[in-house]
Amino acid sequence: MTESTALYDIPGPHARRRHRMYGIASTVVLLALAGWFLYLLFDSDQFTSTKWSPFLYKGIQELLLEGLGNTLKAFAYASVLSLALGAVLATGRLSEHRVLRWVSTLVVEFFRAMPVLVMIFFIFVALKVQPLPALVAGLTLYNGSVLAEVFRTGIHSVARGQGEAAYALGMRKTQVMTYVLTPQAVRAMLPAIISQLVVALKDTSLGFLITYEEFLHAGKLIASNLDYDLPFIPVVLVISPIYIGMCMLLSWFATWVARKERRSPKTKAAEVAPAEPQTLLPGQP
Repeated sequence: MTESTALYDIPGPHARRRHRMYGIASTVVLLALAGWFLYLLFDSDQFTSTKWSPFLYKGIQELLLEGLGNTLKAFAYASVLSLALGAVLATGRLSEHRVLRWVSTLVVEFFRAMPVLVMIFFIFVALKVQPLPALVAGLTLYNGSVLAEVFRTGIHSVARGQGEAAYALGMRKTQVMTYVLTPQAVRAMLPAIISQLVVALKDTSLGFLITYEEFLHAGKLIASNLDYDLPFIPVVLVISPIYIGMCMLLSWFATWVARKERRSPKTKAAEVAPAEPQTLLPGQP
């Protein structure tokens, strides 16, 4: 007997068998592509000890660690400032004051449409700002504008009756936003927030274009300045998994936060004592 959900029908035996065959075929194709990729790497002598020996030197390891630290520093600054800017712009777009709402909308639409690389170059070249502040400022303006729309959409996703009930109790708008709407909207906003922070983490690699000594810049120095037959591929094979691992770690952290919030006592239903006979109010039979 098959059951159905609101989105799709539960597949039957034939559909499950067909999906299993699709999965096996896809796995075979992916393994074949991975094998072909490895064959090309071995065929071009990318795994020879000569090309991998630079990573055994202490100076190379320190250069990579310093670049990784600079990447995390830029990401930390950009993520905190982007969240703060996004909250401010979202508050402005939700404001009842028309001028503030229009100004916030103009800022959001402008910086969201502007390529982040153009903003970084403009701040670095035209305004003559140092590499780290220029990179952080460009990432903050772009990601903060995107997060402003995420916050605004998350607030609007909460049922209108929640805010109306809070206003009926005499709460001010600041209290309604802080204690009623925002806590409920966080769950809906969290996946989009983490996705945008992952984008910010990856975009820190643009710093090497303005000579900021981040992780990718360190890899470029290793690949271009060493006399080891230009080990570009080994550098990519070292740097790429670290970038992927940091993004996966950020996604795992978001999942952990969401799971912890679901288990939080504040989100559990409060126990209500069973009804007991009470003294009747005056005038009641």
